[in-house]
Amino acid sequence: MEKVKGIGGVFFKTQDSKRLREWYAQHLGLETESWGTAFHWRDSEDPTRKNFTVLGLFKNDTDYFGPGPLDHMLNFIVEDLEAFRRQLSDSGLEVSDTVEDENGRFAWVTDPDGRRIELWQPPAQGDGE
Repeated sequence: MEKVKGIGGVFFKTQDSKRLREWYAQHLGLETESWGTAFHWRDSEDPTRKNFTVLGLFKNDTDYFGPGPLDHMLNFIVEDLEAFRRQLSDSGLEVSDTVEDENGRFAWVTDPDGRRIELWQPPAQGDGE
């Protein structure tokens, strides 16, 4: 059975990302870029494998979170996105098509509360990573 490997990111909407970034820096010591920040860690099952979790800041009018009123989205790391998609589909869930870019492979499913869940298969790591 396919299962989630970890949290790939927590994403939420904000009206003023500059103000929020400054608050996080001043009060929490988090230095962020306009998109947010990444926390780097290693896989406990394979310590040679590097991973990261993203805190992502999005404009209030983004449609990246899908339809609905929720102002946040979760991203989960998966090992084999296609196998995970098949498993979810076979259990009766509607799963998006796969989208691939330089950051990896992505698909989305909606939980019972209407929250968009992003499934992320990071790109394969090369020798220099």
